Amino acid sequence: MSKPIKLLPILPAERALKVISGRWKAIVLYHLFDGPKRLSELNRLMPGASQKVLIQQLREMVEHGLVHREIFRQVPPRVDYTATRLGLSLQPVLLSLCEWGRRHAVALDEIDRLVDCPVEPRARLINTSDVRRKSIVEFNRVSSGPTRGGRDVQARKAGAR
Repeated sequence: MSKPIKLLPILPAERALKVISGRWKAIVLYHLFDGPKRLSELNRLMPGASQKVLIQQLREMVEHGLVHREIFRQVPPRVDYTATRLGLSLQPVLLSLCEWGRRHAVALDEIDRLVDCPVEPRARLINTSDVRRKSIVEFNRVSSGPTRGGRDVQARKAGAR
């Protein structure tokens, strides 16, 4: 693997957070857990993400070994993105982060502002595919709205009326 462009921190926890931090990285990984995806598929699955940001975050994940980019020599050219073993190993980590986020929201009495985490154990995904799709759509709809300081601007305006 080539040397990453940005030097990563030497503290393991800080390094892990740096590698997975990014507005869409966790969601991209979630979609890649199900198998290879093309950029156009990822764009459709995450309508709130601009193509520029999506490409930038995919490149960073490729650079850090979480995602593999495969170019098929055909006309028109085709590029598939797949989660690597290292990327797949983040599934339980992302699930733990979702659970911690729920506990944090409960502690701060903000549970009503949350949507379901799209990262769920594999067994639940198979049995609840329709629910999962609705959760993803709802997550993307809510998370793609205008935000400032982590709060939904529209919800604040509506609450002020």
